[in-house]
Amino acid sequence: MLKGIGQIAINVHDLERATAFYRDVLGIRFLFSAPPQLAFFELGGISLMLSPAENPEFDHPSSLLYFDVDDIRAAYATLKERGVEFLDEPHRVHKDGERELWLTAFHDTEGNTFVLRTWMRAG
Repeated sequence: MLKGIGQIAINVHDLERATAFYRDVLGIRFLFSAPPQLAFFELGGISLMLSPAENPEFDHPSSLLYFDVDDIRAAYATLKERGVEFLDEPHRVHKDGERELWLTAFHDTEGNTFVLRTWMRAG
């Protein structure tokens, strides 16, 4: 019955600041804003919706999202130059035969944690 993820909602406190971060710093394609406090982005066929929490019980950082990148070191360097605060440097977390899984984590402007990930040839 479930076919995939169509949209992910990300809690924000400052919609204007968060929109600028996702659009200008992360470079995610901005789709549109909708009243009263919504911003929509498209990322690989999935919609990201930024909005304040509707109720106090939902006002907490989002689940971790893992963004796939082709070159984790280049993505790390570019985003760091744009002011992204990383929690660590790109590092290998798993080796599977001839390939390795590499990760690095960062915060957005709202305190949500995200991770860049890539599979590379073992070296």
